Amino acid sequence: MSSVHTWPATAVVTSCEYPNGLAAIRSLGRRGIDVVAVDDDRRAVGMNSRYARPVLAPSPMKDTGGLIASLLELGDGFDRPAVLFATSDPVLRAVAEHSEVLGDRYVYPFPSSWETLGPTQDKWVQVRKSEEAGIPVPRTAAEPTTELGFPVVVKPDSPFPFRLRYPGIHAYLCSDLEETEAAFARCADYHPLVQEFIPGGDDVLYTFGTYVAEDGEALGLFSGRKLRQTPPLVGSCRVAEAVWVDEVVEHGLALVHALGYHGICQVEFKLDRRDGLFKMIEVNTRPWGWHGLTGACGVDLVRLAYDDLTGTRPEPRRMNNEGKRWAITLLGSTLPAPQWPPYVDAIFVKDDLRPAVADIRHQARMGRRRLANGFRLIRRAATRRRRGSPAR
Repeated sequence: MSSVHTWPATAVVTSCEYPNGLAAIRSLGRRGIDVVAVDDDRRAVGMNSRYARPVLAPSPMKDTGGLIASLLELGDGFDRPAVLFATSDPVLRAVAEHSEVLGDRYVYPFPSSWETLGPTQDKWVQVRKSEEAGIPVPRTAAEPTTELGFPVVVKPDSPFPFRLRYPGIHAYLCSDLEETEAAFARCADYHPLVQEFIPGGDDVLYTFGTYVAEDGEALGLFSGRKLRQTPPLVGSCRVAEAVWVDEVVEHGLALVHALGYHGICQVEFKLDRRDGLFKMIEVNTRPWGWHGLTGACGVDLVRLAYDDLTGTRPEPRRMNNEGKRWAITLLGSTLPAPQWPPYVDAIFVKDDLRPAVADIRHQARMGRRRLANGFRLIRRAATRRRRGSPAR
């Protein structure tokens, strides 16, 4: 008779409204690991997964203290420290800033103090460390200028709390000096960067992904690229594929070591076809949007992190299965993005259908809201026309 494996610790996954949170839940839950999904919205896709127990907690965007209090209460119920996967920047920062309060209730696949983690998220630090390590970067300025040509990209030094003020905004793509100055003014409180825009579409955005143990050894190596973003050029990944590029892996690993970072990490590069160089765009110190593809390529970074943090050190490995794709097939009012099977769908999988149902309901709600807003605008325009027309 075969025995059921007992896993040593619970895994806690936060920010379950996004595909990266859902992918982490499925990766761990399919192994039989006890997974707790934490989010402020019961309707979030990850909160509906069969592989997790949902727990409601306040959003750090609105109530950081409430989130930490919820994690404290949750952690008090575990027999041993749980592995906490923060899959969004607001939760990542909240946990790192309050790690002393959380005590030994959790272990983390990222540095547990903000003094260590914070600088790795600073895009100015990322640029400087890249230059020191000999890694190409786009030409960068600290103020609006015409010297970089146009278009340029204006972005804050850190993603949060900028997105608290401007939800959904990653960066601004500016076509002239006037637009650049306006975008720079919006980012002024967040030490913005102005960078040249590297020509090329979404398909020249390459990713290095890794899990680095606390002693600095990389236990997993992944390389891939985006094929489509929504919206194009400055949006989030919609379709991606696994492809091994030595230069991307070498530069990515060198930068991670230069930053002194350990944990799960993504380094994004853009291929500049003008000179053939892969230029560093940004570093994400958490499971990124399409990390779910790593599991289909033999190097599941979430599983590697869990095993390492619970005392079972995995052997270092690199990805396989080049050409494997990942996609968000359906997304709101945008065109579908179907791929030839087999591929990894971010939401729709046969063994866990409830997140797909929750996603369809969410998209239906958003569609009704867009229609209502559209009709409201039409009625307002009609009212203005009637009031402005001459009396008969």
